Amino acid sequence: MSSSAVSAPVTMLVTRHIAPERYSDFLSWMRQGEILAAGFPGFLGSGVLQPPEGGDQYQIVLRFTDEASLLRWEKSLPRRMWLERGANLVRASHEHRVKGTDGWFAPKAASAPPRWKQAVSIWLAYFPVLLVFSILVSEHLSALPVFWRVLITSVILTPIMVFICIPVISRVLQRWLRAG
Repeated sequence: MSSSAVSAPVTMLVTRHIAPERYSDFLSWMRQGEILAAGFPGFLGSGVLQPPEGGDQYQIVLRFTDEASLLRWEKSLPRRMWLERGANLVRASHEHRVKGTDGWFAPKAASAPPRWKQAVSIWLAYFPVLLVFSILVSEHLSALPVFWRVLITSVILTPIMVFICIPVISRVLQRWLRAG
């Protein structure tokens, strides 16, 4: 089995503080960077969280298949040239990376819980949500082909899990997750 088959995807969160007078230039430069990254081996996707009105802090999320792919992207000449072109658009920048599901758990901890504890925690959050969803909604979706039922279910449950259930279960089980 290859090392990329067993390694977890890596997410890099880049925080950039933008000079307000360079806002439109920054957006154009950022789109160029997204296009550049999209053509890079191992790139899985990206997203941008804009600051609230009057804010200057952009959050850019980049996902790669593994640490090696992200490292190759970070050290690539095209990326370095792109960063150089945009240096005068950014007042400050900070990067943070997270492997797999580690970022779902308390970020202030020295290390993530063991994978088996993460799996149990996710299951404890997922099972009741899936059960309730199945009881309340499955009957209404039964006429649809399997593809559409699964698509609708995942589109509804994924944000519920990521933004509500996983953070709640992480707080509830925090002691157990951190225990040796």
